[in-house]
Amino acid sequence: MRLLVVLIAVVSLNSCSQKSFENRDDFISYIKDPESGLVQTKNINGLEASLMYRPTDLMVSQELDGGASINKIQELRDRYKDFHYFNLNLSLYGKEVLSVAPNSQREFGAMVNQLSFGMEENIHLYTDKKDTIPMTDYIYPRMYGMSGSTTLILVFPKTKKTMESEHLTLAIEDFGLSTGEVKFKISNKVLENEPMLSFK
Repeated sequence: MRLLVVLIAVVSLNSCSQKSFENRDDFISYIKDPESGLVQTKNINGLEASLMYRPTDLMVSQELDGGASINKIQELRDRYKDFHYFNLNLSLYGKEVLSVAPNSQREFGAMVNQLSFGMEENIHLYTDKKDTIPMTDYIYPRMYGMSGSTTLILVFPKTKKTMESEHLTLAIEDFGLSTGEVKFKISNKVLENEPMLSFK
């Protein structure tokens, strides 16, 4: 019996340990794998909503792609480590929501304005005690019909409340897509043990 308890403890520790990758492609493949717990997808009334957590080292890697010096790895990690970054992809019948949802020019203009300036009113992050974590920022890059989905990059602060919560819930209110509220439940253990990339 004691051996069984020890084995369960070892398995639990291994399943929650932080993974480190030498290869960037393997790192990104792991992030995109639903088994990692870093990405979730829901399908509702023709809408495919996918939420992907962006670990600190993914943000650092993209800075390096943009020309940042490899000598500034720790500085870049410090810049991003105090925030949660998410990619929210919304695809309506395989297209950007602006290509399908609006029924008139007026609705189109209203939805563009909503996506560009008003999503902090429609997207909320909660702790397991229902504390609301205010959104720090979000980015909506317009793709003008050139993509199969609408993408938002969401930024929330890491706070004492988020760190002490067993899970976080990201809720998206219906903003004209006839989906009702869409929720994603994210384990805090997954976020605490986010994967790392070995930079050389």
